[in-house]
Amino acid sequence: MQALHTVSLLGTGLFWTAAYVLLIRTGLKERTFGMPLVAFATNLSWEFMFSFVRPPSGPMLVINIVWFCFDLVIGYTVVRFGRAEFPYLPDRLFLPALAAVLLLAYPGMNLASEQFDDGGGAITAFGSNVAMSAMFLGMLAARRGLRGQSLGIALTKLAGTGCASLTLLTDPDPVPGHGTALMHYFFVACLVLDTAYAVAVYTVRRHAGEAGRAAASPAPRAGLPVHSLDG
Repeated sequence: MQALHTVSLLGTGLFWTAAYVLLIRTGLKERTFGMPLVAFATNLSWEFMFSFVRPPSGPMLVINIVWFCFDLVIGYTVVRFGRAEFPYLPDRLFLPALAAVLLLAYPGMNLASEQFDDGGGAITAFGSNVAMSAMFLGMLAARRGLRGQSLGIALTKLAGTGCASLTLLTDPDPVPGHGTALMHYFFVACLVLDTAYAVAVYTVRRHAGEAGRAAASPAPRAGLPVHSLDG
């Protein structure tokens, strides 16, 4: 059980780090941001809190600091390209609105951690992950396409959260609250939503590829039946 716990912990760090790298790479390439804005704010708050305010012991501290640094780069893509994603919002209001979201996220995350998690990070991490997973689906629908998203992001996010769930389930020294029905609900909800997101991204990508191939194929010459062009 201890070996499985260690492997799943390392898998959490590996897969979520890969998801961050892909989010940053895709965002810079496509000149947008790939993480939903509110999810970015809560994620940044959680990782700041559990990197510098209430840091855990062991390898999770290193992982949290690495993730926080990646979040700062994602924050750059939000600031640099975010205005274009909110055309209905005057440009002068974008940065104040972003600052307001960030300022609201940290105390909310801190209070939730103290009230529901005794200052720990498990319930807040998985609760915000459920919300984030739903927001990724919402972003895919709102953008009506894969701008800033990819199947790689969807799959590494799914694998990273799955490993995190397994890490808590195999923890040889669980803290209070890890085995509650609420945590089990979070595990299942994350799995369902992340799987749905991966399937949705694959479906959108496949349909976009089919549409592109159809547009690139030559049209039949006027006056000739279609079968005559097939030999």
